[in-house]
This record gives sequence, C-alpha cells and structure tokens, in this order.
Amino acid sequence: MGQPSTRISARIASISESATLAVDAKARALKAAGRPVIGFGTGEPDFPTPDYIVEAAARACAQPRFHKYTPTPGLPELREAIAEKTARDSGLVVTPSQVLVTNGGKHAVYEAFATLLDPGDEVLLPTPYWTTYPESIKLAGGVPVLVYTDETSGYRASVEQLDALCTDRTKLLLFVSPSNPTGAVYPPEQVAEIGRWAAERGIWVITDEIYEHLVYGSAKFVSMPVVAPEIADRCVVLNGVAKTYAMTGWRVGWMIGPLDVIGAAANLQSHSTSNVSNVAQAAALAAVSGDLSAVAQMRAAFDRRRQVMTSMLNDVPGIVCPLPEGAFYCYPSVKGVLGRELAGRTPATSAELAELLLDEVDVAVVPGEAFGTDGYFRLSCALGDADLEEGVSRLAKLLSSGR
Repeated sequence: MGQPSTRISARIASISESATLAVDAKARALKAAGRPVIGFGTGEPDFPTPDYIVEAAARACAQPRFHKYTPTPGLPELREAIAEKTARDSGLVVTPSQVLVTNGGKHAVYEAFATLLDPGDEVLLPTPYWTTYPESIKLAGGVPVLVYTDETSGYRASVEQLDALCTDRTKLLLFVSPSNPTGAVYPPEQVAEIGRWAAERGIWVITDEIYEHLVYGSAKFVSMPVVAPEIADRCVVLNGVAKTYAMTGWRVGWMIGPLDVIGAAANLQSHSTSNVSNVAQAAALAAVSGDLSAVAQMRAAFDRRRQVMTSMLNDVPGIVCPLPEGAFYCYPSVKGVLGRELAGRTPATSAELAELLLDEVDVAVVPGEAFGTDGYFRLSCALGDADLEEGVSRLAKLLSSGR
C-alpha cells in the first residue's frame, strides 16, 4: 500500500494566511469583546464609498440585464471606461480589449502570475513586499527571489541589485510604486531605468499601480510602460478601485496587458469566477468615469496623518521611520527596540514585539515578518486622527519604558 495521503494538497498547505487580514480580524474580535484596541493593521481607507458610486450600484440592482451572466472579461462599457481612465491618469494608451476586470486587485495579482509563470520560473520580488505577492507566485509554481531593501535606500531597489540576482531562470520582475507596505515612491528616472533594464534583459514586468493617486509632497507617480515604452509589450499593469475610491469591499480590480496575455487570463477567469458581480462593476463604472475629488479629500487626510505618525514614531528611542511618500502606511524600523526588557518581557523579533503591544497596550500592528523583513512594523495611517495619535502614544509610552 502507498503512503496515506494528507487531507490538504501540498500546494495549498504551503501558503500562509494573509497576515494583514489576520491582524485586523484579531483586533476587531478583541474590540468586540470590550478591549479598547486601536488597530493599525487594516489596508483600507477609513472613508465611505462616495454617494454617487453607491447610487449607481442601487440603480444597477433594478436592471434585469445585470441579473444574468455578462462577458467574463468585464462589462464592455467598464472596460472602455478603464482604458479611458488609464490614458487620463497615467498617459498609458490601451484598447478596451487589453483590459480584464477581476474580482479585486488581489485576484488580478493571482491571475497575472498564473498566466505568465511556469514551474521553476524565478520572480524578482523587492522586499518589503505585500503579503500576497510571494504566495501568488508560489501558487503559480514560480520561485520568489527576494531583493532586499531597507530604510537607508528609501526602500527602493536599484538596477544593480536586480541585475545581480538575475539568472537564466528569471521570468519577471514585480514592481510596485507607490509601495505597500513602505510608502516608497520611485522617482520617474529610476522607473524608466528599471523598465529599460527589464526590456534589455527580456524580462516581463508586473507593475501594481493600485496606489497611483496617493502620493505626497514632491513625489510623482509614473507608469513604467509610459516612461519606458520598450517594456510595454512585456508589461502587465494591475489596478483597481479599492484605494482610490474607498471601495475595498466592492471587489473590482483589473489587469491591463498585451492581447495574448489578457486573452489567456480571461480564459482562466472563465473557469474560476466567470464575470465579476455586475452591481459592483456598475459602481466601478461610475467611479472611474467620475472626477478625482473624493480621492483628493482622502489624500489630504492621509498626508496630514503620515506626517504626524512619522514625527511621533521618530521621537521613540530605537525607532527609525522614513517619511512615506505614497500609499497610507508607515514602515518604521524597530530594530533598536528589540532586546530591551518591556513589561517584564524581552522581545527578540518584531513579531514578539507586536504581540507585546497588543497584550499590554491594546495596539495592533503588523510585524515586518509578514512583509519579508524582521525588525519592522507596518502601521496604517487610514484611521481617525484621534485614534492614530492615541495609538501611537500608547506604543511610544511602552517602548520608551525600556530605556
């Protein structure tokens, strides 16, 4: 007789739960139980979806054509609107047939890797990375090759680093700017340099632009295939409505890429989810067809909060926090705090320190291990000003007590 089989496939058993969602769920559960928890784990705007978008969804509910299956790649009018929005916002000119509407940005990430990777293909993955990237790569049979960055480089990878890790098995580069979790934004000239390098190497690029409108100060977002047109035919752009329009729960994202890639990904989607919810697509149509006044209001709030949070964190002995240039996260180094005795415990890792913060002062943060770099925290700026200041004050009081 053969060996008894395990109940879960090795492929699925090898992936981890989303650490950011797990931290958020634990914080919500403790709060519901009466604990005064302040959670910095969530990656979503703390604003409601704008009224005009909600109203468009309500109208769609009453339209019989939306009660049935619609084309797998997305409503034709939404694909056209996404193409127009892309040209408007980033200058990338594409046709509607180059757009695939997906069940959120996370679904777009999975489908992009599944469409492009074969078993053993290597993916250059700058760290710190968003928790879903390596898991999606592994699910597609790929091998993540970590490109380490830290606060000294502004959490930005250089062409020299990428080139040093490139092998004959390297299939693609995952590029993210603005970045989750660090808030790093690559300067336009560096984006262009990396794009030209990838084109010369014959490497694909998947570029995640979900935070394109959340940049601050002198930082500027640019789309890689616009500033490096050489890479356009080997580039897949990922985006969605979640962050720009406070629509995380509506689950509408998209892929933009060469026709053969989009066609293959649509075939995959036809066997996995079929079309995205028509009501959510109608809401997304209203969002991308409208102006950007809603995101301007959110960006002003996030801009203020990132500055307050960064200043407060840098006042804590042992913490070093660069000012994020994009997204709505701070990613401080807490390596100078590790090894101190705090509340009778001596945390040796950022995971242990995060557990201590939740136990002792009811503050929930995501430890750097979730993003591939021990010794860091990710704190979201997407919560109310009062909670933000109270939460960081609690953290600062505890971490300063171990001096």
